[in-house]
Amino acid sequence: MFGIRYYKADASTYAIKTNNGKVQQHGRGLSFFYNAVSTSIAAVPMNVKEAPFIFYLQTKDFQALTVQGQISYQITDAMKIGQMLNFTLAKDGVSYVSEDPLHLSDRVLRIVQSAIQGQVQSTELRQALTISQDLSQFVREQARSDASLQALGIELLEVTITAIEPTPETSRALEAEARELILKEADDAIYARRKSAVEQERMIREAELNTTLVVQQKEQEIEESRIENERTLLRAKAATEQERIQAQIAEEDQRKALVSIQFENRQKEADAEAYATAARMNAFKQLPVEHLKAIALAQMQPEQLMALAFEGLAQNANKIGELTITPDLFSQLLKKRA
Repeated sequence: MFGIRYYKADASTYAIKTNNGKVQQHGRGLSFFYNAVSTSIAAVPMNVKEAPFIFYLQTKDFQALTVQGQISYQITDAMKIGQMLNFTLAKDGVSYVSEDPLHLSDRVLRIVQSAIQGQVQSTELRQALTISQDLSQFVREQARSDASLQALGIELLEVTITAIEPTPETSRALEAEARELILKEADDAIYARRKSAVEQERMIREAELNTTLVVQQKEQEIEESRIENERTLLRAKAATEQERIQAQIAEEDQRKALVSIQFENRQKEADAEAYATAARMNAFKQLPVEHLKAIALAQMQPEQLMALAFEGLAQNANKIGELTITPDLFSQLLKKRA
């Protein structure tokens, strides 16, 4: 009735009541009656807004790629944006009379796109595919100093890059290249492993050969030492044998000298005995026979004298008439023999 209406804003909406071109009331969550004929209401949402994006860009080396992500922003100064954009409500108090509120996210995304595009266009494809974190940080820093966002009273809260992807053809080429690189690395690993195995086998063979060589050298040294010991033993035996022969020769020489001396001594003894015998014989020749017999009888034993007596008796048996020999004489002779 009479155009009087009631408006109530929620807690996240900043309401601006304007009457005849003058702001009469503004603030969060206001509620008031107003005249629809002379009053206009601007409703600015103050809650955090999120907007996904996907940009088709080109890198420094003229390769197409896609950047996907999401931004979060919030209106921090409702009065500024109320002056710059039209947030006036329609007569129904719900819808806007302008499309500015609907295109607010597009305005923020264009600023983000500009920052991302400038960074991607100065980067080559391979590097651009790996700069999502750095790119997010760069866009946040750029947005804080962006004059248009400051003029609108908008703060960019978060920029998230979810994916940076090349075209399918480029992706397949990169995959093929990466796959070939991986295969090459695998081949290099196999080659390195085989090379290492060959090297290890060579080292083992060298160690075996060195061991065999050392063993052969030790065996040769042992054999040479044995031969040298045998030679030394043979030389010692030869020296001992030579010394023994020399000793035998010396002994034989001494024996020869002894025999020669004994022979000379015996010859001299024989000469002396012959001379003595000849001297005795000459002396005996000058003595009478009776003296010689007496001398011979004086040197004989009693039994020799008796034998000589019996011999004389036997020679003169024809002259003896009767001879008596008692047993006592023979018993005495037998006792002496025993």
